[in-house]
Amino acid sequence: MQRFPFPRALACALLGALAGCASVPRERGWSDIRTLVDRRNGGEHVWAADPVVAADTAAAVSAIVSQPLSADGAVQIALLRNPRMQSEYARLGIAQADVFEASRIGNPTLSFTALHHSGEPAKYEAGLSVGFAELLMLPARKRLAAGEFERTQASIGAAVLDLVADTRAAWYAYVGARQVAVMRAAVADAAQASAQLAAKFLEAGNISALQCKLEEAAATQARLQALRANADATRARSALNGLMGLSGEAAAWSAADRLPAPLAVDDAVDALLPLARRQRLDLDAAQREVALLEQGVDVTRRYRLLGKVDLGIAGERETDRSKLYGPSLSLQLPIFNQGQGAVARASAQLDAARARARALDLDIENAVRLGVERVAATRSVAAEYRAALIPQREAIVARTQEQQNYMLVGAFELLLAKQQEFDAYQGYLEAVRDYWLARVDLQRSVGARLPGDDTATESTVGPDDILQAPAQPDMAHMHHGAAEATRSGTQAGDDARHAGPSSPQQKDGAKRPPRHEGHDTHDMKDMKDMPRPTAPAAAPTQHDPPADTQPEGNPSHDRSGDTP
Repeated sequence: MQRFPFPRALACALLGALAGCASVPRERGWSDIRTLVDRRNGGEHVWAADPVVAADTAAAVSAIVSQPLSADGAVQIALLRNPRMQSEYARLGIAQADVFEASRIGNPTLSFTALHHSGEPAKYEAGLSVGFAELLMLPARKRLAAGEFERTQASIGAAVLDLVADTRAAWYAYVGARQVAVMRAAVADAAQASAQLAAKFLEAGNISALQCKLEEAAATQARLQALRANADATRARSALNGLMGLSGEAAAWSAADRLPAPLAVDDAVDALLPLARRQRLDLDAAQREVALLEQGVDVTRRYRLLGKVDLGIAGERETDRSKLYGPSLSLQLPIFNQGQGAVARASAQLDAARARARALDLDIENAVRLGVERVAATRSVAAEYRAALIPQREAIVARTQEQQNYMLVGAFELLLAKQQEFDAYQGYLEAVRDYWLARVDLQRSVGARLPGDDTATESTVGPDDILQAPAQPDMAHMHHGAAEATRSGTQAGDDARHAGPSSPQQKDGAKRPPRHEGHDTHDMKDMKDMPRPTAPAAAPTQHDPPADTQPEGNPSHDRSGDTP
C-alpha cells in the first residue's frame, strides 16, 4: 500500500467541503412575503407556511366554514388550501437554493494518476486544484443572488395577491349568481301561475287557444331561464371551491345571502395611480430585475477577459521513491474569445427587462384608469335601478292591482307587471354584483386594497326581502262577463310580454315616493295581502254568452253589471 503524498492538503479539502454543508432554512423569506401581502390585503392572515397551522389545516378551515362564508373567509381558506400556494412555496425554495449555491465556490478537483512500467515500480502523480475565477467573483455572485431572491419574493407576493383577487371575484360572482337564480325561479313561478290561470280561462271559454299557448310558452321560457341561472350558480360555486381548494364534505358551506351596497363615493384616479406604482409587487419585481441586470452587465464587462483559472498543488513520486511537488496553475487564455458575446447577451437582456418594465408601467396606468371608469359606470347603473326603475315597477304593480280589483284590467296584466318587477330587481342585483367585480379588478390593478374599502357600507336588498307573496289576481268575485270583456286587454298584455319589457310612467305611479332609498329593507306591503286566485267556472254562467257566439276580442255583452 503506497502512502498518499499529500495528506495535509486532502484533509484541508475535506474540512472545507464539510464546512460548506449547511442546510437551507425552508421557512426563510416567508415572513417577508407575508408582510408584503398582508400590508396590501388589509389585515393579517394565517398561511399554510406556518408549521402550527400546517399541522391542522382542516381544523382552521372548519372553523371558518362553520359560519356563513364571507369574501374574507374565502380568501383565508384559499391561502390555506389552494394548490397554487404550494407551488409558490416551491418557487421560494428554489430561490433559496440559488442563494445558497451563489454564496459558495465550486468544490476542489482532486486528480490521481498511477503509471506502471513492466518490471519497474509504479509512478504516482496527484493534484488538487480549485477555481480561482469563482473566488474572485464570489462577492458579486452573492450580491446578485440576494437581489434575485428579493425579486422572487416580490414576484411570489404578486402571485399570492392575484389568488386573493381571484377568490374575492369568485365569491362575488357566486353570491350574485345565486341571487339571480332565486329571482329567475320566482319569475318562473309567476309565469307558471299565469299559464295555469290561462288554462282555466280557456276551459271556461273566456280566452282563445292562441292566448293560452302564448302564456304556456312564456312559462316554459321562464322555466328554462331559471334552469340556466341555477346552472350558472352551480358553476360559480364550483369555481370558488376550486380556488379555495375544497371538495367533498369540506365544500358543504353556506355563503352570505346578499352583497354589500355600492359605496356612495369611489376613489379618484389621481389618488390611485401613485398608489399603484408604489404597491404593485410585479412592478417592483420588474424594476428589481432591471437593477440586477444592470449590475450583471457591469460584472460581465469587468471579468470578460477572465476565463477559467484553476490554482492548486501537484506532485508525483518517481519509481525510485523520490517525491516532487509544487503549485499548479491552469489559465484559460482569452485569444479567440474576449467575452464580447457574453457582454452583448447581458446588454440585450437588460434592454428586454427595461422594455418589460416600461410596458408593465403603461399597462398599470391604463388598467387603473379603465377600472375607475368601470366602477363608476356600474355604480351609476345600480343607482339608476334603485332610484328609478324599481320604484316605477313597484308603482305599476300597485296601480295594476288596484285596476284589477275593479276589474278594469285582466289577471294576466297583473301577473306580467309582477314578472317585470322581478326582472327589475334581478337587474339591480346583477348591477351590484358587477360593481363589486369591477372593484376587485381595480384592486388587482392597484395591487392593494383601495382607500374606500375601509368605508362602512350597509347590505343591499336580498332575494328574501323581494320575494314576498307574488301578485295573484282574485278570481273568486270576478264576473265572468268582465273576464270576457278584458280579453282585448289580455291580448295587449300578451303583446307587451313578447315585444319586450316596458316601463310606462303612469301618472299616479309617478307621484309615488320611491321605496328603496335604503338597501336592507324592501316594502312589499302592496303585495303581501293580495288574495290567491280561484279557478273560474268550468262553463259559462247565465251572464256569459256562449264562447262561439261572439268573435274573439269583440265582447258584445253589457259591462254595466260589472261596475263595482
